[in-house]
Amino acid sequence: MEKLGIQTSMRALITGAAGFIGSHLCERLLANGWNVVGVDNFDDFYDPQIKRQNISDCLKNKNFQLFEADIRDYEAMTKAISGDVQVIVHLAAKAGVRPSIDQPLLYADVNINGTMILLELATKHEIDKFIFGSSSSVYGNNDKVPFSEDDNVDFPISPYAATKKAGELICHTYHHLCGMSITCLRFFTVYGPRQRPDLAIHKFAKLIEQDRPIPVYGDGSMMRDFTYIDDIVNGIIAAMARCDGFNIYNLGESEPITVNDLIAEMEKALGKKAIREYLPPQPGDVERTYADITKAAEELAFEPSTSIQTGLKQFVAWLRDDTSD
Repeated sequence: MEKLGIQTSMRALITGAAGFIGSHLCERLLANGWNVVGVDNFDDFYDPQIKRQNISDCLKNKNFQLFEADIRDYEAMTKAISGDVQVIVHLAAKAGVRPSIDQPLLYADVNINGTMILLELATKHEIDKFIFGSSSSVYGNNDKVPFSEDDNVDFPISPYAATKKAGELICHTYHHLCGMSITCLRFFTVYGPRQRPDLAIHKFAKLIEQDRPIPVYGDGSMMRDFTYIDDIVNGIIAAMARCDGFNIYNLGESEPITVNDLIAEMEKALGKKAIREYLPPQPGDVERTYADITKAAEELAFEPSTSIQTGLKQFVAWLRDDTSD
């Protein structure tokens, strides 16, 4: 990808800094000479120790500062944002489609109220740019493929998806009222080293390694647009450089694959056969995701380059190295 022309010695605030995407972004920005303020509350949705390991290298860098705080804590976020922050990349959220069905009020509180607090403080502190981490889940069971930013997204099928759509709407409101430049990025099924342990590729790989059955919800024809973490980080950094006005972009590989075909590719990468356990479809799961990345390609120079085969090999190498430690 082209050099993005972002000035070094800039300061970025990254929420969800210890998560999968956030930790990779922090590492890249630090390597590029940025000063990074990371915010994370180390939520116990999965083992907080995993997140601490994610940012262990960042903590060794003198240009990284960690605030262990909840985005809903106005006072704590005020302290984090003070100090000449030029851009906020808001990745923190209660994650997961299926868990949101069981805890809709909590998801609304964190994902909507937390986002509003950050936008309010960004306005107060005159932050130039705000990047909001949205999700392909906002498209619901969209009949039209590939999914385009111009498609109607008024029909989310999970509370998580609804909170992400709400976040986009709130971002537009703040842009309209305050003139802040805001970019919303709809991520499509991100995977790679440090992927959350509850997500399919990570979960499936561990089960295959242990010769245990992997759960396949439905008949395995469900399709996902799996996108490698390095491509996603490239897209975020491009959005940081080009954040101007209000925009929404899809960040995906734009090459969807069925769950059955994914498992076949994982068998090749692992060198082991999977034991498949077919189960009824899960509420809230969309039938497919498929990103139209024309807009991101034209306006962000977004060019995903990691095939599912290459990405899985790199993920397996990390997984086996991480397990052996």
